[in-house]
Amino acid sequence: MSATAFIPPYPPRHTRPLGLLGSIRKFRGSMLDIWSERAFSADFFSSRVLRRTVFICNSPETVRETFVEQAAAFERKSPQMRFALEPLLGDGLFVSDGETWRARRRAVAPVTHASRMAELAPVMTEVAAEWHARWSATPAGGEFDALEEMAEMTAEVICRTLFGRSLGSDAAASVVHAFSAYQARIGQSALGAMMGLPEWVSRLGNIAASREAKRIHKVLDALIADVLRNPDGDASLVRALAALQAMEPWALRNEAATLFMAGHETTANTMAWAWFLLANSPASAARLRDEARAVLGGRAAGHDDVPNLPYARAVIEETLRLYPPVPVLAREALVDTKVAGTPVPRCSLLLVVPWLLHRNPRLWEQPDHFRPERFIEGQPIRYSYVPFSIGPRVCTGQQFGMVESVICLATLAQNFAPAMKPGHVVQPVSRLTLRPGAHLPMLLQRA
Repeated sequence: MSATAFIPPYPPRHTRPLGLLGSIRKFRGSMLDIWSERAFSADFFSSRVLRRTVFICNSPETVRETFVEQAAAFERKSPQMRFALEPLLGDGLFVSDGETWRARRRAVAPVTHASRMAELAPVMTEVAAEWHARWSATPAGGEFDALEEMAEMTAEVICRTLFGRSLGSDAAASVVHAFSAYQARIGQSALGAMMGLPEWVSRLGNIAASREAKRIHKVLDALIADVLRNPDGDASLVRALAALQAMEPWALRNEAATLFMAGHETTANTMAWAWFLLANSPASAARLRDEARAVLGGRAAGHDDVPNLPYARAVIEETLRLYPPVPVLAREALVDTKVAGTPVPRCSLLLVVPWLLHRNPRLWEQPDHFRPERFIEGQPIRYSYVPFSIGPRVCTGQQFGMVESVICLATLAQNFAPAMKPGHVVQPVSRLTLRPGAHLPMLLQRA
């Protein structure tokens, strides 16, 4: 254990109840700002928010009970999540439930399965090599926005993977900017849904976000049409989906939007956070650099290198623990049931909160410290670490995201060690996903 391990920033933890109005104000700014110190160590607790009761699972036992053993009762995403994402994803896999979800899961799971990683990884290697060349051509000490840079890089990976090498690149930046605008617009417009207010309240708040969603749909529709028009074009996930499952164009678009969001936004945030954590942990950055150089010898990482880069993987895993891309997993109870012996009425909200679970001092030693070594020293207790959710609704792209992150991080860390821009203060902000604020200005330093 390192006595000098970096403690990265987190919002103040309240020692007294905030009250309804105080909680609403904090929630509208960021979903992370409402939690008290006691919430991190509690196993299971509840709170009444106007017309809804909200239950929070914060132990491996309650996570297993709800998301695995009672998965059918808690299959539906929360109203807040549905209203926030339906304008963009429609009935896509991430927000659908029932038979629609089951049919889409059967269609999507095979094309993103772990067994296909060797086939999908070359695009990751290709983009990582391009970014290494791009950074090599940048003057040392030059300022750049690490959040935007990682968003562009992961967008290149997912666009080329979804639509093929010849079609993906031109649209990547367009979709990235539109998605950032969408997330800013959506804010907490669905707060009313979480509190049990009428649906029209939440839908009214989605008008601005819907305009951004239409911009994204326009780009995706054009890309999908190009893919389907050319049967002899590049291999791609869209082509594989269309071949495996007959889908209407709008359904194919919804799944493409879902895969784009899952394959771009969450990985970009994780990579940006990783650079921030490494910039404040010189020993960790040096260990990563030494491992990458020893394994790769200056070339870009490939799929076969991933098992030989355990520290790079540990850095990503620790980043996901401290800053889970989706820090609140919220579900709506479809039936009356019980959790931990406590009655949970139908229509209640149930939350598994990785932000709390991953920092629970009863489950993690030095829970607020950045210590990648913990993932090399041993594996976490089952159901105490859920950055990709857990149970039947576990993210189908978790292996894709992990392999991509390790390949890109190791490739770049061989020769680069971005440093923080002096004076910039980082605070985590979560609306749809957990970001290090709107921007992450850094200085591009050679390692």
